[in-house]
Amino acid sequence: MQMTFTLAGTEISFDIAHCTVAGWTGRDAAAIQHHIDELAEIGVKPPSSVPLYYRTASGMVTQQDAIEVVGKGTSGEIEPFLIANDGVLYLGLASDHTDRELEAHSVALSKQICEKPVASEIWRFDEVKDHIEQIEMRSWVQEKDGDDWVLYQEGTIASIRPLTDLIDGSGLMTTSGTGKASVMLCGTLGAKGGVRPARRFKMALHDPVLDRTIEHAYDIKELPEVA
Repeated sequence: MQMTFTLAGTEISFDIAHCTVAGWTGRDAAAIQHHIDELAEIGVKPPSSVPLYYRTASGMVTQQDAIEVVGKGTSGEIEPFLIANDGVLYLGLASDHTDRELEAHSVALSKQICEKPVASEIWRFDEVKDHIEQIEMRSWVQEKDGDDWVLYQEGTIASIRPLTDLIDGSGLMTTSGTGKASVMLCGTLGAKGGVRPARRFKMALHDPVLDRTIEHAYDIKELPEVA
């Protein structure tokens, strides 16, 4: 699947062949176990290992400003987004939009069923790797039309396992063959007020060292759930 991004003011295109969503990537082991226990109480099976790497269709990645979902049980979450192509690594911004109701049946299926919105701008990973854990992540939601934006998630990449560890564990660099790119969503932050659906989702990745920001927002259009 061909996608075009902006890199330092210049357009760069990739033929994306592989997409991975990394889950259970928090750095605090006790917090991860607490979350596993919470989910188990509502019927979500515990992960077979931590972290896990879920494969999804590359065509699920989108730069559109709206996605369509079935029903009211989905929500977005901000994540670092990596692109590997011919030995070069890039950092961007994505939302792992997920069907929470389906998640109780199968996490893998819940990852596959919703499109993954990504921002159109990327940075070279080499430019940020020395201060990668200082990079700030924030998301906001509009729960209903006309509502003000509410801060939903806030933290830094330091809350996530080292991205270099996730790259090694996923085989991201080895799956990016000549002329083909691989991408990975790398995990998220806790939600203020709890995980919940919204009408719109907005996210930002801010580099305080180089003073630059990647942003993206999208609408969530609910399709009727017909039985």
